Amino acid sequence: MLVDIAPRARWWGWSRYVIGRFSLYGVPGLRFFKIMGSGYEAGFGLRPSASRQGLFCLFDDRAAAQSFVDTSPVVAAYRSHAREFLSVTLQAFSSRGTWAGRALPTSLPAPQGGPIAALTRASIRPAVAWSFWRRAPATEASLLQAPGCLLAAGLGEAPLLRQATFSVWDSVQSMDAYARSGAHLQAIQAAHAQRYFSESMFVRFVPLRLQGRWKGRSFDETGPATVHDASVQLP
Repeated sequence: MLVDIAPRARWWGWSRYVIGRFSLYGVPGLRFFKIMGSGYEAGFGLRPSASRQGLFCLFDDRAAAQSFVDTSPVVAAYRSHAREFLSVTLQAFSSRGTWAGRALPTSLPAPQGGPIAALTRASIRPAVAWSFWRRAPATEASLLQAPGCLLAAGLGEAPLLRQATFSVWDSVQSMDAYARSGAHLQAIQAAHAQRYFSESMFVRFVPLRLQGRWKGRSFDETGPATVHDASVQLP
């Protein structure tokens, strides 16, 4: 879930980082969650956003996830305090690494076509944080200009050292072309060579449902970025 909190509700939005987790305890089927901030203009730099946030939730199954999006008072509160709100229902088909010691389960084969989504998150080692962050502007610029990128957001569960990137692409081929070239490839090579991360995770998803608006663009079940909703059956 991606949210841009309305100016009138900024104090409510900032309070989510402190007390928001309490409203998520006991949600049916919810296994794991992270409340995250974002960079300025939903980007990847050191300057934080005053309004944009993300919420990542892992559920037992699709029914629990959809019930949360459609009926939960938590989501209703975010919607009522937002000037932009986008819910994204996903199922992983490829996952490497861990997040807070947890690996994400996969239960789908790799898709043969259509859009995909990707989440990269990492805990950055303090000793190499400057080396990591000085590469961020070039990586962000190349991502925002990459052919086939439908949306991208820089997120973080803690300032400076626990960061994430979420993106949606029109195809596996488009994402791979970005990942294997330019500033992103150089950043990945540096991350391996200099051991930037104490923990990391990279996940690819099939986007089952996108609904809402983000950075001026609308997404819904009839839009170009919504696929697979009727064709994928989940356990």
